[in-house]
Parts: sequence; structure tokens; C-alpha cells
Amino acid sequence: MNKVTQILQVIVDKFKSGEIPDAVAYASYPIPDIPSCEWSFTNRTLMFLGGTGDARGFRQWKEANRWVKKGAKAIHIMIPCFKKKVDEESGDENNVLRYFKSMPVFRVEDTEGEKLDYESLELPDLPLLERAEEWGISVKAVPGDCRFYGYYSPKRKEIGLATSEEAVFFHELAHAGHENVKGGMKSGQDPFQEIVAELSAQALCRLVGKKMIDTTGNSYRYIESYAEKVNMKPYSACLKLMAETEKVLNLILKTDDVSIVTPLQQ
Repeated sequence: MNKVTQILQVIVDKFKSGEIPDAVAYASYPIPDIPSCEWSFTNRTLMFLGGTGDARGFRQWKEANRWVKKGAKAIHIMIPCFKKKVDEESGDENNVLRYFKSMPVFRVEDTEGEKLDYESLELPDLPLLERAEEWGISVKAVPGDCRFYGYYSPKRKEIGLATSEEAVFFHELAHAGHENVKGGMKSGQDPFQEIVAELSAQALCRLVGKKMIDTTGNSYRYIESYAEKVNMKPYSACLKLMAETEKVLNLILKTDDVSIVTPLQQ
């Protein structure tokens, strides 16, 4: 089996294991101003499946004043190879795809050297940050764009925040709490999971939030968009999930005994 076939097999295998939705979600919102931001969607997905949000070749890491650690294993992405061909009728010269070849790149986690620009971002003093720490979840600041404000990765036990807004942190923390309550979560952006997280975030903003910023309108539109995906009205979807949301809030705030299965401790 050649290297390109092996790369494609990795993607097929990840579909079977259910890891693809998360990787696709992260690949949709690459960190700006790094080489992989310009990669194809497939290669960015391969990068996230490799367990990182930033991967580069030896030369690119050297240009960033970082070096690959001894013994580090590469992730392989696919590079198109073109051949110039002259059109017999027009005489125009065109690039024609001939084949793909694999190229090794290395995760930022497997390099050392100078700090990268996005590593200098700092987290604000967030309420309930200690709850994430209790659950073994790391919380870090990450660059984002206007479409991307944060994420929770169950596999990595990691919350990434591209904003200082408490509502975004509460939303991702609620995903982690929901995972605890249910003993596991569906991959990707499941409508019911997103509604529970957003309801929980709005409740936490009012209960323990320090910033007096009203994001109710944004939350309603967010919930409405996911309710439509399951052919429900926002009110009906919220009512259906109220009891489940209460369990998540009780767990986060430690206000009640909740019977849970905790995958974070498995």
C-alpha cells in the first residue's frame, strides 16, 4: 500500500470510529496566519486527526525558529503534482494534475524553540475555571475569526477560547458537564447538545457571570438555528431539554447530587 493510499485509509478509518466530525469542525476554522491555513480542507482535516492545530515541514519550523524534537513522528499530507501542457488548438499553457504525493509535516507539540505569536494569548480571569481543572480539562486561549469563538474537544480534554466572553467559556464548559451527565457525547455539533450548552451558558451568565453583557438575542438565534434542524420551535426544543440542562447546571454549580457516569475519569 503506497503512502497516499495509507493517508486515505486513515480518513476512512476515522469515519468508522466517529472521529471525523470533530476534525472536520476544527478544520473549518483554521488558525489564521500559519502555513496550514492555506492547505486544502482534506489536509487540514488530516492535521487535526493527527492531534494538532498547527503542523509544518522542517524548513517552515526552522523559519519560525523552532526545531523538530528527536524521534518525533511525522503526519503525512497530500501534495498535488502538476505538469504543464500546451493546448494544441489555442497554444495556451495549462497546469494539469498528474498525481498526488505524500509530504511529512510535524506537530507544533513535537517542536521546541521560540514562542509562536498565538501562544502569547492570555486567558481572562473566568468564573468556574476551577471546575474545568477539577475535571482534568485544560483551558487555553487560541486565535479565531468572526465565525469561531471556542471549542470543547472531548478526545483531548481541552477547551479552546478565541474570546474573553464568559458566555463562550460557559458554553464549552456545559458541553463538558453534559458529557459527564450522559457518560459520553455524540460527535460533531448535535442540535440537542448545542441547545443544552447554550441554555446552560445563559443560565451561568446570570448566576455567576461577572460581565453585564446581555447575549440573550444571540443565544436565541443560535438555539433557533439548531431547533430548525430537528424540525422544532425554539421554545419546544428548550422545554424538551430543560431537565437535562438542569442536571448539567447542578453538576457545574454543585448544587445537587446528580447520578452521573464520568468518562473524564475513565
